[in-house]
Amino acid sequence: MTSNDLSLDLVGKCLIAMPDMPDARFQSSVIFMCAHSAEGAMGLIVNKCVHDVKLADLMDQLSIPKGSARADWPIYFGGPVEHGRGFVLHSSEYRSELSSLDTGDGFAMTATIDILEDIGAGNGPEKALIALGYAGWGPGQLEGELARNGWLVADVGHKVIFETPDSKKWSAALGAIGIDPAILSSSGGSA
Repeated sequence: MTSNDLSLDLVGKCLIAMPDMPDARFQSSVIFMCAHSAEGAMGLIVNKCVHDVKLADLMDQLSIPKGSARADWPIYFGGPVEHGRGFVLHSSEYRSELSSLDTGDGFAMTATIDILEDIGAGNGPEKALIALGYAGWGPGQLEGELARNGWLVADVGHKVIFETPDSKKWSAALGAIGIDPAILSSSGGSA
């Protein structure tokens, strides 16, 4: 079965945590979905910064020259799975020589070290969000969470992902589907 056989293809969409999300790691989260198929799903939390790690720290640890990279770029908690592995959600004009996954609507995701080398050399993507770890679901698991009203689904653009302050991304993602966070109840459904 391919992702086209699913009733809802979530690649390139965002999951927005409902207010009563029981898992603290996902409370008030906005997750950009990078993969979704019958085999499971994978996404990156885009609004939870790791406050004690910056791009310069990561590049130093990996012995990558910083060059023209913005050393103060934040690093995000992408999710609880493989939290030692890095992922870069970025604008799609950049393509890694090794591997970039097209995630639709002007977004791509690269999980190979060459993107960090390119960022350091000034040849990286125009817009990027660097995350450690990812959010993952097994076959049917995410669909079950959606059926139990754990998440809302939204299409959001570059502005929400790359330009909106982290503290406002959850509200901005809700606004993208016409929902005022002040009136959102935990008994809603998927939009």
